Amino acid sequence: MALDSESRWRLVRAMRAKGEDARQEGETVIRDATEADLVQVTEIYNYYIQNSVVTFDLERLALADWQEKFTWLKGLELPFIVAISPGGQLLGFAYVAPWRQKAAYRRTVEDSIYLRPAAIGKRIGTKLLAELIAKSKAAGVKEIVAVISDKGAEASIALHAQFGFKNQGHLGKVGFKFGRWLGTVLMQKSL
Repeated sequence: MALDSESRWRLVRAMRAKGEDARQEGETVIRDATEADLVQVTEIYNYYIQNSVVTFDLERLALADWQEKFTWLKGLELPFIVAISPGGQLLGFAYVAPWRQKAAYRRTVEDSIYLRPAAIGKRIGTKLLAELIAKSKAAGVKEIVAVISDKGAEASIALHAQFGFKNQGHLGKVGFKFGRWLGTVLMQKSL
């Protein structure tokens, strides 16, 4: 008997709550990231540094940079998750990090989601963001801010809007990459 989408997600959530493996044959699995995932995380992120304006980083990051970030976020008890294909390939990752360093901001985070190019358009980002929001809420986060490039990231803007993020403004010409000025769209969701 096939379950409708809502029934399936209720079952998955119930299984996760019991600590059972919700994986089914042919299904993408969303799980907490491990240090072993960071090689593929680095590969995916560096692709975007070199080929897009969705990140404002200009230089490739080393594995050590991601290991440091992973350890820092784990110490803060903030979620860092990955999407894994049935064959074991990392399809994408998502995490939240502190929005600002000052103590009063401690319940506000910024989210980041990156997909392997072959995974785009397959609802992997949707699954990652749904899980990231749930884990952020469980971690005591009250506000999630998305800072999205105003060029080439229309799908990210639409994804965040689908999850109830509200447009809070636009900062023009705050970054310079590939010989052009770029701005950011600010979106926010209250948990």
